[in-house]
Amino acid sequence: MSENTSSIVSKVWSFCNVLRDGGVSYGDYLEQLTYLIFLKMASEYNKPPYNRDIGIPEEYSWEELKQKRGAELDTHYRKLLEEMGKKPGMLGQIFLKAQNKISDPAMLYKVIDMIDKESWVMMGVDTKGEIYEGLLQKNAEDTKSGAGQYFTPRPLIKVMVECLQPEPLKTIGDPCCGTGGFFLAAYDFLKNREGGLNQEQNRFLKDQTFSGNEIVAGTRRLALMNLFLHNIGEIDGEPMIDNTDALIADAGKRYDYVLTNPPFGKKSSMTFTNEVGEIEKQDLTYNRQDFWVTTSNKQLNFLQHIRTMLKAGGKAAVVLPDNVLFEGGVGETVRKKLLETTDLHTILRLPTGIFYANGVKANVLFFEAKKAAKDPWTKEVWIYDYRTNVHHTLKKNPMKYSDLEDFIRCYNPENRFNREETWSEDNPEGRFRRFTYDEIIARDKTNLDIFWLKDESLADLDNLPEPDILANEIVENLESALESFQEIMTTVNVQNEKSDEWEPAGDLKIE
Repeated sequence: MSENTSSIVSKVWSFCNVLRDGGVSYGDYLEQLTYLIFLKMASEYNKPPYNRDIGIPEEYSWEELKQKRGAELDTHYRKLLEEMGKKPGMLGQIFLKAQNKISDPAMLYKVIDMIDKESWVMMGVDTKGEIYEGLLQKNAEDTKSGAGQYFTPRPLIKVMVECLQPEPLKTIGDPCCGTGGFFLAAYDFLKNREGGLNQEQNRFLKDQTFSGNEIVAGTRRLALMNLFLHNIGEIDGEPMIDNTDALIADAGKRYDYVLTNPPFGKKSSMTFTNEVGEIEKQDLTYNRQDFWVTTSNKQLNFLQHIRTMLKAGGKAAVVLPDNVLFEGGVGETVRKKLLETTDLHTILRLPTGIFYANGVKANVLFFEAKKAAKDPWTKEVWIYDYRTNVHHTLKKNPMKYSDLEDFIRCYNPENRFNREETWSEDNPEGRFRRFTYDEIIARDKTNLDIFWLKDESLADLDNLPEPDILANEIVENLESALESFQEIMTTVNVQNEKSDEWEPAGDLKIE
């Protein structure tokens, strides 16, 4: 990092700490930086040699904003945010539902002054990216904000991208893109590929490669700005991230790659007020002709949607919780259809303690979409167990890229058809094992939640994990049990309601 870059990053972080002491959260600071940096960059693009009109009226320009002080600044800034949110294209989407969260005008002016002293258009992409990604990470670590659910660990994303190895002039989709982590990792991979990119490939990468959905307005704003600061998209172009729920309908677009981590939580639901004024929750199901089953299970719906999104030959890497691998009923149907219509070739079992949401037991499913055929496309599934006897915590022992390098070697991205098991009868501790289609389809409910390694913590009481790791595992197991119990209670209540409505036929005797 150059001295100038280091100075800018240090400055941005110092303001972050000062504002935090004043009650402004990382997320709120990040949003204000987004608005203000966008306005400053629009001002820079408006001047030579660019001479581009971004669509910001003169009265709300950067030059006008930086002249205001005190209460006048506060009033002007609030009005500016409101008016910019009504504009079309990227401009309106960045400022959609924008609010000023820095109530002290003196503090607000200091942030404006800091941003005014830098030339953001000329600043290196690495510098802007480091500032923004760093703040996104801090925001995710702030458990009160709940932003962690939109933040997939960056080492895991990098590994998923390296296994898929996206190629130039190909499209990449993410139906729930959060703050854009998968897009940025794919962008870096393509930018740094051996031999570089030609002019056409660079233009396609900037403007046509990425497309996604994010229904949370604040998160979508951060994603758009994150991409823009990394030189993806145009300041006066159309946003490449849609604000609609991707599950509602098949948008018709097909992708070469899908990289995604759908939101945690099994049920899709909506909250509403009923006729007597009580708050009720109702499960959401999506009635789509392209889906194999109709269900309110959010992950199963996303898995079906991703299959629809892919072109024939399109490749996907998707983070999904354990329930997708073993749940019966509609879950079994989805698994069988996935095995039939795609080549589900690899499953990476992830350890606990790597996500900001507690209690998550997840996996990465790698599959390739295929055209309709008489026989199932999946011939064998290779499973890498990076969960058993692996202990990570977010603070003391976070998962690193190097932790998954053995998985990448086993996956063999250069030629995944040339693989070798590390497990054998002679090496029962090997983490990489192959299962044939016939072996899987013979399992109860086509269960893909397969493990074979012996849990050392159960056998070796003298070599237990650290107390904080054990405590986290206990919390995760309790939360998982509570979720399962709540689902059972919901099912029981529904059945009770149905039995209350049932009436026997006239001459049927009940004893």
